[in-house]
Amino acid sequence: MSKAAELAKIGEVATNSQIGGRRNLVINGAMQISQRATTTTGVGATNEAYPAIDRFNFTTTSAGRFTMSQTADGPTGFANCMKLDCTTADTSISASEALILQTKFEGQDVQQLMYGSSSAQPITVSFYVKGNASATYTLEWRNEEDGRNTGKTFNVTTDWTRVSITFAGDTAGAAVDDDNTHAFTLGIWLHGGTTFSGGTFAENTWHATNNLRIGDSQTSFFDSTNRTFFLTGLQIELGNQATPFEHRSFGEELALCQRYFQDPKLTSGNYLWLYPIVTDGTGKYRRASYLLPTTMRADATATLTGATNGTFVNGHPAIEGNDHRHYIGLAGDTSAEGKYSDIRALTLDAEL
Repeated sequence: MSKAAELAKIGEVATNSQIGGRRNLVINGAMQISQRATTTTGVGATNEAYPAIDRFNFTTTSAGRFTMSQTADGPTGFANCMKLDCTTADTSISASEALILQTKFEGQDVQQLMYGSSSAQPITVSFYVKGNASATYTLEWRNEEDGRNTGKTFNVTTDWTRVSITFAGDTAGAAVDDDNTHAFTLGIWLHGGTTFSGGTFAENTWHATNNLRIGDSQTSFFDSTNRTFFLTGLQIELGNQATPFEHRSFGEELALCQRYFQDPKLTSGNYLWLYPIVTDGTGKYRRASYLLPTTMRADATATLTGATNGTFVNGHPAIEGNDHRHYIGLAGDTSAEGKYSDIRALTLDAEL
């Protein structure tokens, strides 16, 4: 084989075959992890929520409602996908209404994009999508440091198709802080009013104008209770080329998700050990210690129920957190050291 032919073959392999890992910036892009629930109904009643599948939330301001579920209906090579199913239509769209499916990114995870400099890099977003009928939605990449966006419309059919969209780097925007705070959002606009679509949409153009965020041919997901939307294989990678989806093991993906949310799924018979009596200045309480399987992004908000020994300090969990454990304060339990507390449900939330 000639040298030219050899180089051409290498390029063909790089383009068409699975290549080295850690290209994908998206966590849980294959929709494997769903710690909160596999199905959540009535989504849309809360302005912003993580209903089911890990790392995917919604900004919602509409009377429309839908069900989000993890479904075994993916294209070849994907066991799972996200399914959205409209259950309450909203065909009278007020100006400020919105429904955006989002996944968020920490600043320290996107430093390689070099935004705000002359070396700002392009990214390519790819994903598999289908619906119950033809539709057009808008994909948006947003810098949360300065509120600048770029977007492009894409089409949905009744068959699984792979969409690939490249966004140019933003040389004029703000540099991204190298920390654990919310720096970027990838959003799919599924519904929106004229506040976000009143101008003339320009694809793949960086701007900070609210009424240029939705494409001119945008479909409303809430136009009918027959409307469905399926998504999987979501990938963001550096450069102008979409490569094959980077599959990660279930264990790797779970650990990445647990940085933001943990649900040990405690049941009756699972206990947290109570530590010696301590005081918070207002009264005595005991501390139960939960060891974290993964370091969380920040001190988490804890939700606990079912403690049979004592009540939570001030009526709610008192949390002192660090990288490896959380201490849960239980007031009114001043009995012997070493007593167990039957805590039936515990979740820790450090989402962006």
